[in-house]
Amino acid sequence: MIDVDRVGIPRGHKGVPTLPDWLTYLESLHPKTIALGLERVAQVWQRLNLQPNFPIITVGGTNGKGSVCAMLESMLHAAGYRVGCYTSPHLLDYNERVRIGKTQANDAELCASFEKIEQARGNISLTYFEFGTLAAMQCFNKHKVDVAVLEVGLGGRLDAVNVFDSDCAVVTCVDIDHTDYLGDTREKIAFEKAGIFRSGKVAVFGDRDVPAAIVNEARRIGAVLWRIGSEFDFQLPSPVGGRAGEGGVAMERASSSLTLPQKERELMQWDFHGLKGTRNALPYPALRGNYQLNNASAALAALDVLKDKLPVSMAAARRGLVEVTLPGRFQMVPGSPQLILDVAHNPHAARSLAQSLVEMPPCHKTFAVFAMLKDKDIGGVVRALKSQVDGWLVAGLNVPRGVSSAEMALALAGEGVEARAFSSIENALQHACNEASENDRIVAFGSFYTVAEVMRARGLRHA
Repeated sequence: MIDVDRVGIPRGHKGVPTLPDWLTYLESLHPKTIALGLERVAQVWQRLNLQPNFPIITVGGTNGKGSVCAMLESMLHAAGYRVGCYTSPHLLDYNERVRIGKTQANDAELCASFEKIEQARGNISLTYFEFGTLAAMQCFNKHKVDVAVLEVGLGGRLDAVNVFDSDCAVVTCVDIDHTDYLGDTREKIAFEKAGIFRSGKVAVFGDRDVPAAIVNEARRIGAVLWRIGSEFDFQLPSPVGGRAGEGGVAMERASSSLTLPQKERELMQWDFHGLKGTRNALPYPALRGNYQLNNASAALAALDVLKDKLPVSMAAARRGLVEVTLPGRFQMVPGSPQLILDVAHNPHAARSLAQSLVEMPPCHKTFAVFAMLKDKDIGGVVRALKSQVDGWLVAGLNVPRGVSSAEMALALAGEGVEARAFSSIENALQHACNEASENDRIVAFGSFYTVAEVMRARGLRHA
């Protein structure tokens, strides 16, 4: 056991650091919450000799990373593999970030991993995320996983996850977000995200609008680029029994299919076409939203890349798509009025959320419970969604990067939208529940923190 007095880790009532103690300590280690760069984390990685002997799939992108990771984890798990999955951020508990065999790592093994990293790092300063990334890989090594799925935290090129070489890289999409760190144009951001590509390895890109930087970086380093709409794609049956075609037509059919009753929609199927073959009659992913077919296709393309090492049968792919879960992604909470949770926190994600709302059966009124962080484009999110919202209820987030309720209301006023401000997410949610009739709906969105607060207020846990 390390000398907790020496390193300054808070101690639990028995004198041994608990997981909350460790997390408090990690937050104080580095002067910046985000400090991009691989030099420090690579030094500690080498000291720990964290050499994985299993395939790695690294997943980046502006939005959809969590969905692709969840689908890969679910399909590989259904195929019988022991899967290590590392994602961020978490909603309710840190343990959500590290899963082995679809089971969250327990406090004891996370604490043990943190202790080993603390012993190895010496005077090297690591951020909270860098510490967590190394700890996740230690857990995966300990459990001798068959494959690891790693979600990029921010960007890609300089993200801590990128210290590990992947056997396949996936970039879901590229749009404007985190401009302070990644650049203020789509091409600059694409360059950063393409940093997870590897020479001689396949890089999967899941957005039909391909930035030049994605193509140029793949060519420069010698990665093999697979693009949706080119090297792989999905296709839907037409309502009259013909074929709906690929690309934009397929997406149009995907959108229209979501207006059907849920039971009828679940009976519809789709096909995946890739360089390694076709998977026909696939079920819709359990994750809602028409954009999930893009994410599912990117995940299936990644499985094609590794099919010689990790074959996944049709039965396992189907089961994985049906059983996948991911809280906070157009998550519908049972009850009346209807409550929808979505972590949409940038304009790209907000446009997808707006489209999903359009495709739902009509309702009388839609109330928004809305809170965001300071470094996000509040106006862009409001513009994407204001045509779908009848009443805006804003609150502040009680975190260092949180925007106050007064600032939120001012930002909405700047977009010509009137909002009511509340002291907390819980109060905003309670007001929405009081105002809404059984034929109305409430949508809570804007941040992982926003969704987490609503989940706590409603006593919701993960599936």
